[in-house]
Amino acid sequence: MPHTVAQVNAAVEALWPPSGTEPWDAPGLLSGAPDAPVSSILLAVDAVSAVVDEAVALGADLLLVHHPLLLRGVTAIAETTAKGSMLARLIRADCALVAAHTNADVVETGTSAVFAERLSLLESRPIVASADNAARGIGRVGRLAETTTLGALARLLADLLPATASGIRVSGDFETPIQTIALCGGAGDSLLSEQAVLGADVYITSDLRHHPASEARENAIAATGPALIDVSHWASEWMWLDTAAAELRAALPGVAITVSDLRTDPWDFVVLQ
Repeated sequence: MPHTVAQVNAAVEALWPPSGTEPWDAPGLLSGAPDAPVSSILLAVDAVSAVVDEAVALGADLLLVHHPLLLRGVTAIAETTAKGSMLARLIRADCALVAAHTNADVVETGTSAVFAERLSLLESRPIVASADNAARGIGRVGRLAETTTLGALARLLADLLPATASGIRVSGDFETPIQTIALCGGAGDSLLSEQAVLGADVYITSDLRHHPASEARENAIAATGPALIDVSHWASEWMWLDTAAAELRAALPGVAITVSDLRTDPWDFVVLQ
């Protein structure tokens, strides 16, 4: 007998508890009937048009995404809008939509933890631990078994992460010795002043804005602080999907779970100067 949307959502909340959600976030069941049957789930980072098309083509009963489609308030879901069109197509296809966002970032097997694991970081721990669980929290910091260089680490990331137009951006000398690494999957410039980041040799994250990045590097030159590596937001979180799929398969026996390979990074090409 198939599971229901409500049962899948309960499994999602058991794996990635809503208590870990940031106040501004909006994960959870976004559309779909709680009693609708679910025998097939598609996992993706973003609910974009191509992913919705993929879910419908696969005949998926539920689309589980990392980034909530309705994170910002909307006043209409007419099909003349992108969000309205996607929701309408999912509803017509009887495909529910669920998101696990910051609540999936902070767990022991969340986005940053998977990133740290792929880099083989030792003694990995949160940059900012949860008040009630020291093993959970935002970002990760750990150390490599052997010292490398900033340039070699950047090249490793280029091989590790799926290719994107923006590639790997680096601030720091190519030969800078690197052993302690702080990282945050997704946008992480809010953590630049955290002690765990300031004490690392390099900080890897996404969406670094000009002023916070510039200030961080100037402070590092004047006193101490990490080199910076900026990677694609989508790529840094896409690696988590395989882990999430494995956990869902264990929690939902009999449900077919597929990870989308579609690149939903918004950038298509770059012109180098």
